[in-house]
Amino acid sequence: MHPECLRLKFLFRFSLDQETSMGLVQHEGGPCGVLAALQAYILKHLIFFLDELNNAASDMMQNFGSRKPSRSQFQGSDEFFNVSEDIKLRALIRSMSEILFSCGSGKTAVIATLNVFNLDIDGANNNMDDETIAKALEGVSIESASDLQRILRVETFSIQSIVYQRLQETLPIFWSRMGAMLFLISALLSRGLDAVQADRDDPSLPLVTAPFGHASQEIVNLLLCGEAVANVFDGRMDLGGGMFLKGIPSNVEVGFLTLLESLNFCKVGQHLKCPKWPIWVIGSESHYTVLFALDTRVQEENEFEERESQIRRAFDAQDQSGGGGFISVEGLNQVLRDANIRLSPERVDILCSSGFIVWSEFWQVILDLDRSSGGLQDSTGLMGKKVFDLYHFNGIAKSDLNGQAALGGNGSPPIQRPRLTKLRVAVPPRWTPEEFLADTASTSSSTVVGQDSNDTEVTKPEAPQHAPVVDCIRTRWPRAVCNWVGDPPSIV
Repeated sequence: MHPECLRLKFLFRFSLDQETSMGLVQHEGGPCGVLAALQAYILKHLIFFLDELNNAASDMMQNFGSRKPSRSQFQGSDEFFNVSEDIKLRALIRSMSEILFSCGSGKTAVIATLNVFNLDIDGANNNMDDETIAKALEGVSIESASDLQRILRVETFSIQSIVYQRLQETLPIFWSRMGAMLFLISALLSRGLDAVQADRDDPSLPLVTAPFGHASQEIVNLLLCGEAVANVFDGRMDLGGGMFLKGIPSNVEVGFLTLLESLNFCKVGQHLKCPKWPIWVIGSESHYTVLFALDTRVQEENEFEERESQIRRAFDAQDQSGGGGFISVEGLNQVLRDANIRLSPERVDILCSSGFIVWSEFWQVILDLDRSSGGLQDSTGLMGKKVFDLYHFNGIAKSDLNGQAALGGNGSPPIQRPRLTKLRVAVPPRWTPEEFLADTASTSSSTVVGQDSNDTEVTKPEAPQHAPVVDCIRTRWPRAVCNWVGDPPSIV
């Protein structure tokens, strides 16, 4: 047995050792959060690397899907809606391999399966199908972490093409009711349990909570950035006295947004908000879903936004409140130096009068400050409005009232299926919401992402719609307004 498997019981002790949490192992969905992260990576490959997926020979190449967005590559493919099952499988296997190697610092990947199956290392006897897997699992009873350890089979690899081949051979196992749990264990072992515990701020807490198998933030971060850190801000937060909290160390392939930020419970950093590809796992109080765009330009910043991001990074670097949005007087002086902002002594005294500086008050000063002094004063109030499309996917089956209406079934129960919603997003200029609502005649100055600059919008703006996912979107694009057709997108 792999030596680290013996310590899995410690990491899962509050979830696998309790009878009430057996749904975590038995349920097809597995730990909530694992599948959403995997879906995000799959979308990355289907949207932006479809040409590679169509080339079967590229599956044996290393570092597939790792290129960065370029100026010449903006628009992803919308053909992912209708791709073949073979292409979907390639995207799934590539995503699994990419995540496992990310957890293994790009050097190794661990694949955890079960020894109840007849699997040869060379793949000679791997003629498995869903029926064979289900039959083999019929007699498997897992009532504790120790039971899982006895039947766990662990293999370590260092070559990406071999990992791809092995995942291809064992894919039916990952489709089974144990699949999500096995993939999570593979990710943990790829990182190494010592490294996982060192990543965390409080190693005594469980990674998966009972009774519903909700993944902790450490698990989501492990799958997104390769480290099991507990926080969503950038880098480390120094608490003084040799104590610090660990956040996201660097930019990521796909990002993360959360409803909790809109409720002021946390602050997501730029690494997760601005990933390499416009795809985000969305966290709510009880579920994870996925938000994505087909056009990488939704993340591009104009001059105004770049300057705001620069100032916000300088401010957040001095924020020791855990994302509360305020800094000390000493921190303000450092922000002014780092962001090259020149404030009069009178304005500095006003900001520091309470002993600490709140972001909203500081930002208002910057908006009123002349550009020659490092501010963002804009007399026109028309800078940077954008209009673009986002898509939201919830893999849990939801009642589709539109589908019921289309079928004309008044007395029949609503159709239950996963929901994909297209949202039209309009981000107003950097003026106050009151001014934006009072003047809707400025749509001709909008930048419509993906639309020819010679085209102009002449339609009257629709009344904005609201759902909790809009609050998540606004943490990435402040003051964004959204519209969609049909049922509202659900993040629960």
